[in-house]
Amino acid sequence: MGKPTGFLEYVRELPAELEPLARLRNWDEFHLPMPEDKLRQQGARCMDCGTPFCHTGTLISGMASGCPINNLIPEWNDLIYRGRWKDALDRLHKTNNFPEFTGRVCPAPCEGSCVLGIHNPPVTIKNIECSIIDKGWDEGWVTPEPPEKRTGKKVAIVGSGPAGLCAAAQLNKAGHTVTVFERADRPGGLLMYGIPNMKLEKEKVVQRRLSVLEAEGITFTCNTEVGKDLPVEKLLQDFDATILCTGATKPRDLPIEGRELKGIHFAMEFLTANTKAVLDGTETPLSAAGKDVVIIGGGDTGTDCVGTSLRHGCNQLAQVEILPKPPENRAADNPWPEWPKIYRLDYGQEEAAAKFGDDPRVYLTTATKFEGDENGCVKAVHTVDVEWAKDEQGRFIPKHIPGTERVIPAQLVLLAMGFLGPEQPLLDALGLERDPRSNVKAEFGKYTTSIPGVFAAGDCRRGQSLVVWAFNEGRGAARECDMYLMGKSELP
Repeated sequence: MGKPTGFLEYVRELPAELEPLARLRNWDEFHLPMPEDKLRQQGARCMDCGTPFCHTGTLISGMASGCPINNLIPEWNDLIYRGRWKDALDRLHKTNNFPEFTGRVCPAPCEGSCVLGIHNPPVTIKNIECSIIDKGWDEGWVTPEPPEKRTGKKVAIVGSGPAGLCAAAQLNKAGHTVTVFERADRPGGLLMYGIPNMKLEKEKVVQRRLSVLEAEGITFTCNTEVGKDLPVEKLLQDFDATILCTGATKPRDLPIEGRELKGIHFAMEFLTANTKAVLDGTETPLSAAGKDVVIIGGGDTGTDCVGTSLRHGCNQLAQVEILPKPPENRAADNPWPEWPKIYRLDYGQEEAAAKFGDDPRVYLTTATKFEGDENGCVKAVHTVDVEWAKDEQGRFIPKHIPGTERVIPAQLVLLAMGFLGPEQPLLDALGLERDPRSNVKAEFGKYTTSIPGVFAAGDCRRGQSLVVWAFNEGRGAARECDMYLMGKSELP
C-alpha cells in the first residue's frame, strides 16, 4: 500500500467527457484522457484491504459482486500510484486477456464491492484498468506473443464473442491450433456488432486486438454458420475438441396486439445494422432519423438504443420500463457488498436529457398494444401504469392500474427486454442436452457437455450475463479443454 492515507486525501474523480450534445455529432468514443498525476492519485485511494472484496468475484442475490475474473486490483492500483505502468499491465494481463474491453463496457461490480465504498465513493477501478491497457498500447507494450511450439492438436471455437475470444487466446497460448468460426462478416460477436461504436470503438480497439490474435496464430473463419454452412459432423471429425461460445442471442419478444406491424424491431437487430453501416460507411437500413422512437426495456441494450437513436437524429424518444425507478442510495435490503441497485443516468439517458430536457425513462409502465397506420406501419404504442403485487402463489407480478392508459407516438419501436437463451438449431444438430432454461447443459467449472470433447462457455451455458463472466467462462473452458487434450494444463 503505497499511500496509507490516500483514501483520506483524495476524492473520487473520473475522466472528463465531451458534452452530451457535442458527442451526438459522431460515433466516436467520448471519454477524454485523464492526466497521469490524477490517475496516480486515484490509485492511491485504494486501501489494499486485508480482504479485498473487489477481486473476489462471486454471485450475491443473483448478481455479480467483485470481479468474476479475479483481477489483482489492489496490486495494480498500488503500481499505478508508484508510476510502474508496465508492471501494472503485466499484473492486469495475468487475469484478463482483453482489459481494453472490460475497461470500457463492464459495469464494474468490483467498484460495487469496494470496501472504501461502504463510507465513501469507491475507487475508480474501471477507469484505472482502462488507462493501464491504453497506455500499454500507446507505449507498444502489447505485441503478438505466438507460442514457442505447437501441440499438434486442433480446436474449434464456435462464436467469436467475449467467451470465444478468451478461450481462443488461452488455447493458442497452450500451443494448440485454434480456428474460430463466426457467422457474421467480421469477428468479435457482441463486441463487434452488439455494442455501439461510441461505447467500444471497433477499428481502434476491437480490430486492433483481433489483429494481434491473428498474428499469434489464431484463424478466424467468418461468414460461416456451423450447422448450416459447416456440417456438425465435419466439425467433430476435423477437430480434436470444440468449444461452443454462441451466446444467448434469442431475444425476448412482446406478443401483444399489433406486433406484426412494420417498424417494430428487436434491439440487437437495430444495433447490429447500425454498427455495420458505420463500419462499411453506408446508410443504415434501420434509421431513427426524424422518427418518434419508443424503446421497451432498460439495461445496457436499451441505453445503447437510446444513444444510437439520438445520433441518427430522432424526433423524440421514450424508454418504457416495467420496473420501478431505483432509489438514489442503497436500500436496506441491498447492502454492501451486493451490486448497488441505485438510480444511474447512463450515457444515453444523459444525452437524451440534454437534447429533450429529461431522462427518457418511464418507470412502472408496460406496453399493451401497438397501433398501426393504413400502410401497416406502427404509429403509436399504447401503455398503462403497473403496480407490483403478489398473486395467489405469492409471486410478484405487474398489475395494470385502470385509468392510467396513455398513447405514445412511435414510428420506430425497439424491443430491448433481454434474451431467453441460445438459438437452438446448432444445439439440436449436435444433439446436446439442455438445461430447463434451454441453455447447453454443462457444469460451471467443468464446461463439459453431453458429447465428449465438446465444451460450452459463456452465455450459451449460463444465460444472458456480463462480458466479464464470459471472460471467466472462456478462460475456464480453455483450461478444461487443454486438460482433455493433454491430460494436464498449465493454463490459469
